[in-house]
Amino acid sequence: MAVQQNKKSPSKRGMHRSHDFATPPNTAIEPSTGEVHLRHHISPNGFYRGRKVVATKSDE
Repeated sequence: MAVQQNKKSPSKRGMHRSHDFATPPNTAIEPSTGEVHLRHHISPNGFYRGRKVVATKSDE
């Protein structure tokens, strides 16, 4: 069984956990519709970088 040789100080423990928090996803605003979507993904209405790239149900 592993046993630690030296006690880790609160400062070092905090540094070890410094990146364990959740970050919000990166979002972009579609220039043509103003919708918020994940970066490098199409918007819910099928737009990507101002162009219609996917046909949706509302287009029929």
